[in-house]
Amino acid sequence: MNSIVEMFSYPFMVRALIVGVLISLSAAFIGTPLVLRKNSMLSDGLSHVAFGAFAIALVLGLAPLVVAIPIVVLASFFVLRLGDNAKIYGDSAIALMSASALAIGVFVTSLAGANVDINGYLFGSILSINESEIWLSTLLLAVIVIMYVIFHNKIFALTFDEKFARAIGINTKMYNTIFAILCSVLIVLGMRLMGALLISSLVIFPTLSARTVFKNFKSVTVAGAALAVLNFVVGLMASYLLATPTGATVVIVNLMALVILKILNRFIK
Repeated sequence: MNSIVEMFSYPFMVRALIVGVLISLSAAFIGTPLVLRKNSMLSDGLSHVAFGAFAIALVLGLAPLVVAIPIVVLASFFVLRLGDNAKIYGDSAIALMSASALAIGVFVTSLAGANVDINGYLFGSILSINESEIWLSTLLLAVIVIMYVIFHNKIFALTFDEKFARAIGINTKMYNTIFAILCSVLIVLGMRLMGALLISSLVIFPTLSARTVFKNFKSVTVAGAALAVLNFVVGLMASYLLATPTGATVVIVNLMALVILKILNRFIK
């Protein structure tokens, strides 16, 4: 208990906790439609693009967020356009973009030499989180929650049957674009916390865990959000107590939660 109290006496840990909870909630809400539509790898592809954008901004001495957000948003549009191309399927488009962006990021940082440390961008660094990211994360979560409250039925229809949603007059392209933009901003903001290689876990794991227990859309969304926050807080505290990387520890906690829920669900049945 004394160690936990001591942990939150450090300002950077408090910032990490606040941003982590906000990003975890946002990721769970965005992740539910993506996972249920089997588009969850979009977050992984965009995270690699974000790494490339961060690397370029770092080498050029520019503000990383200012550079990364528009580049990742444009990349999400690129994936959507390629996904509509019959010659290039969605998963191939994501793989193409992911590998290319990661290669560009590594190539650019290697040219810069020892002046650039990419480990924090690959695996996360809670020391780099600042107050501006708290406000941006709060704004992102507010937008996502408002969207869910106002357009819940349309999101539900789009998640389970896009053709039906289009047939009843829902502008599916517009909603897909909105989700792509929100996912892009989420990935860029979450990279400081989890790193490019691990941020997609916050999008995928909570929904997979919630689906193990619950079957309807509303329950999976709410349970996924609760699990996302719980797993992040446990992972953050464990990383401090064990002196392990925060991002990796949070992913391991999410993995353990998923495995435990699957085992319990099998025994209960």
